[in-house]
Amino acid sequence: MNFKELANQYKQELFESVLPFWLEKSQDKECGGYFTCLERDGEVFDTDKFIWLQGRQVWMFSMLYNNVEKRQEWLDCALLGGEFLKKYGHDGNYNWYFALNREGKPLVEPYNIFSYTFATMAFGQLSIATGNEEYAKIAKNTFDIILSKVDNPKGKWNKIYPGTRNLKNFALPMILCNLALEIEPLIDEDYLNKTIDNCIHEVMEVFLRPELDGIIVENVTENGELSDTFDGRLVNPGHAIEAMWFIMDLGERLKDQKLIARAVETTLKMIDYGWDKKYGGLFYFMDRKGYPTQQLEWDQKLWWVHMETLISLLKGYYLTGSKECLDKFKIIHEYVWTHFKDKQHPEWFGYLNRQGEVSLSLKGGKWKGCFHIPRGLYQCWRTLERIDEKYGEK
Repeated sequence: MNFKELANQYKQELFESVLPFWLEKSQDKECGGYFTCLERDGEVFDTDKFIWLQGRQVWMFSMLYNNVEKRQEWLDCALLGGEFLKKYGHDGNYNWYFALNREGKPLVEPYNIFSYTFATMAFGQLSIATGNEEYAKIAKNTFDIILSKVDNPKGKWNKIYPGTRNLKNFALPMILCNLALEIEPLIDEDYLNKTIDNCIHEVMEVFLRPELDGIIVENVTENGELSDTFDGRLVNPGHAIEAMWFIMDLGERLKDQKLIARAVETTLKMIDYGWDKKYGGLFYFMDRKGYPTQQLEWDQKLWWVHMETLISLLKGYYLTGSKECLDKFKIIHEYVWTHFKDKQHPEWFGYLNRQGEVSLSLKGGKWKGCFHIPRGLYQCWRTLERIDEKYGEK
């Protein structure tokens, strides 16, 4: 395998196809922020703006500006979204709405913790890009609010009746593993280390279940026990696999080879568990007892699941030299580039049916924006370059 050629393949797709698409099609120069509801060719089909996707795009272009090249068009794009979010995205106390109309008027209350996490990531990177202390303050204040909401992420908008079946969800400790490193320059070291330790514990000791042969479940009880219910049996292979490259990054930072090895082992375990042996690709949702899921989209093959899997496998191979990581990467790389890449228009498809056929041709919407495809291409490109330096051609 020629890692240098592969690195160039991912890099070229990022810079020549995906980023130009979002720069050209998504920027709302009139009202600020970004359009994310985009048809296959980039035509805008709805102008509502979703805070978590706005934050992701601010983060994306700020991160590229900080880590790749000081391109003014990248910074300008990030500022377009950052200023829109600063002005309209929250209620004045950094409670971040879920959705706004085009002009910035609130549509959906601040119930979704991902609005907060991606606002933190956005303003953290934007503060580094600009040196603007106001952006750093927004990131730090929002991060504090996130930590205060760990036990009840939805706050007063939680629909669950209290006391009967209080479950905690994998999503927040998972994203905190990544978020902590994202804003490391902005927060106190002791505070950071405590957050990291707690996140690793939750992910690797609470949601990862040895008694289930090492798979990760999506929900457990408040006491960290399994729950034999619809939600308690739910498994999301993509979430688990994505979390493992966050854990690998933390393991590399901490120089903890045992933690890295466990993350690699879990990545491989979850791929085997979630792989569709009939049609290929990874399932979206599964039930750990094999019962029917209540998620009707359970057998869809989604863009983000497969991009995150590529990242985890490449990082696993780089950090451990695991042949199994490399072998699985080859299979999923082929699946991804065959099924998700649009060969006629820029950017990639997001939604396939179980058989691997495109079920929605849109390039962006309420759930898909400028994030998993470009971040995945970026991470794969960078990691393949590191692999080439370390191992050479295989």
